[in-house]
Parts: sequence; structure tokens; C-alpha cells
Amino acid sequence: MIKNNIELDIKVKCIEQGTTQAQIAEDIQTTKSYVNRIIKKQDGVVNKTFVQMLEALGYDIELTYVKRKENTEGGLDG
Repeated sequence: MIKNNIELDIKVKCIEQGTTQAQIAEDIQTTKSYVNRIIKKQDGVVNKTFVQMLEALGYDIELTYVKRKENTEGGLDG
């Protein structure tokens, strides 16, 4: 079972960033309705089979969000 409320997590992250789901959709070149459907769908973010495998092994899933750090040149570290 996924312990996170992904819909709420996304809403909070959007508020923190001062953005909207519509802006995210535009950034990733998809539609607002698709972003909304993925967020609301229980198994839309994490593969259902992956969840079932971990459940069979006795695990629940908790997602942790870690903000990426950008280097001084504007690109991502890595």
C-alpha cells in the first residue's frame, strides 16, 4: 500500500513552488487533464505490479521527496 496522499503532496508542492498543475502540464508537454488523472488515480504514479510485489513481501511504500540542488551554472548537479 502506498502510504502517501500523492494528490495532497502535489498540491502542497505546487503551493510551495508558486505553480499550478496546469503549469506543470505545460512544462512536461502534456495536458492538465492528464496530470490531474495521474495524480488522482490510486495506481497512476507507482506501478501496480511493483506495489503488489512489495505488499507480497510484507512492505508498504512511502515516497520521500528530496528537492534537487542546482549548481551555480543553472544546470543540475550530476
